[in-house]
Amino acid sequence: MRHAYPVPGFRGGHRVKRREFLKAIGGASLACLFGTKAAERSILHAAKPNIVFIFADDWGWGDLGCHGHLWLKTPHIDRLASAGTEFRQFTVASGVCSPSRTAVLTGQFPARHGVHGHFATVESHVKRGMPDWVDPKVVLLPRLLQKAGYATAHFGKWHLTNTMVPDAPLPTAYGFDTYGAYNCSGRQMPVHDDVRRAIAFVRKSVVAKRPFYLNLWIHEPHTPHYPKDEYLKRFAHLDSEAKRIYAAVLAHADARIGELLGVLDELGVSENTLVIFSSDNGPENTGPLSRRNVDDQSTGPGFGTFASVGSTGGHRGRKRSLLQGGIGLPFIARWPGRIAAGKVDDKTPITAVDLLPTFCAIAGAELPAGYVPDGVNQTSALLGTPQPHRSKPIFWQWRSASRRGDTWPTLAVREGAWKLLLGREPGQVELFQFPGDRLEQTNLRDDHPDQVRRLTVLIDAWKSTLPDKPSESCLSDRRSARAAREKERGQS
Repeated sequence: MRHAYPVPGFRGGHRVKRREFLKAIGGASLACLFGTKAAERSILHAAKPNIVFIFADDWGWGDLGCHGHLWLKTPHIDRLASAGTEFRQFTVASGVCSPSRTAVLTGQFPARHGVHGHFATVESHVKRGMPDWVDPKVVLLPRLLQKAGYATAHFGKWHLTNTMVPDAPLPTAYGFDTYGAYNCSGRQMPVHDDVRRAIAFVRKSVVAKRPFYLNLWIHEPHTPHYPKDEYLKRFAHLDSEAKRIYAAVLAHADARIGELLGVLDELGVSENTLVIFSSDNGPENTGPLSRRNVDDQSTGPGFGTFASVGSTGGHRGRKRSLLQGGIGLPFIARWPGRIAAGKVDDKTPITAVDLLPTFCAIAGAELPAGYVPDGVNQTSALLGTPQPHRSKPIFWQWRSASRRGDTWPTLAVREGAWKLLLGREPGQVELFQFPGDRLEQTNLRDDHPDQVRRLTVLIDAWKSTLPDKPSESCLSDRRSARAAREKERGQS
């Protein structure tokens, strides 16, 4: 499937202490994170803005009408883009869900928390050396905003644990005043109750005259797919059932987002609300017809990956890959009167760990003493001044990397204009220069061996700062029961 791009030219060693490592790579001081420019000071002195963070699930870069898709219809998100600024060099922290979301809440790379893949069963966590949930005692974005006077809520997918870990903390332990979620412990919220409950929270916050922070982490287009008949009828002209299902679920998600945006207008708070739309990773790989139907313990039965026909917009790789198709996602920011309308920023390498320091700067929330985020404050970029010279590298780790296909990269780093990817095999080395080669088509490793060496040293130094095992405070009681059963079997 070919897509037209709306922007001209688009086609084309030893262990070291983490603090010492951050200092060595030129990490900004906490004071610098908040900036001193007049525009940023004016924001901090103004009424606290509301923040709405819409995080889709498996929504590919190419799955938007405003990105030139030929048959997907996303009018509400397209209007969000025309009323705001789109950041074309945005990346998430992983090619899969849980680590990507961990980065948002902690402002740190998920590997620092031992989160290397999606949360599932306790048994699978043991095999993969993962915790059973993200530690609720670490520095967290919603708790920082809560302390700054914000009403906080989460509606939609959680996946910082799993429903199969019943003793995991609830989202309220992470700084949310209220929530409705699935892929969590406790009661599972129906997936399409997300916006209805989000709207109720917004109305309540406005009546109470409290600034609010809202996580709207929608289900679409993750499997199982749950298309509504009214949306299937709109796409009856498409030439395959898979396309009709995929178009229907995205159109339904777009319509729900439109409902929320409409309520912000109705309540007269749009101009004081920062709205972000993005996605946690690239589109799912399309499955065979044998994957037509699937069931999910958290959300129920529906259509499977045979209908996962999402687009990366020409980028290599998909979900589970550290190539751009897996981690390079839409990032649209709207804040009327503050963020320029109809603009594209193709210079600022912004990433998911930047959201915590950026949102805190905008909200006037102080970062705790001793906490060092992996992200940087991107307020200047949001307000219209691109920041091409990032002060900190961006790192990725994917322990489930394959030896072939587009999921081979197991480590990657972006520093300056350079992105290096390393695989399990010695010959799996690729080097690209951004933004010119955003589609990662020209491997420059042989032309720039000095950059390969330099970036490899950065990766090795970063790896030496990572934990060897998950925190004891993030382990389920089911591990003890499992160990007892294994001991009993060994003695029999």
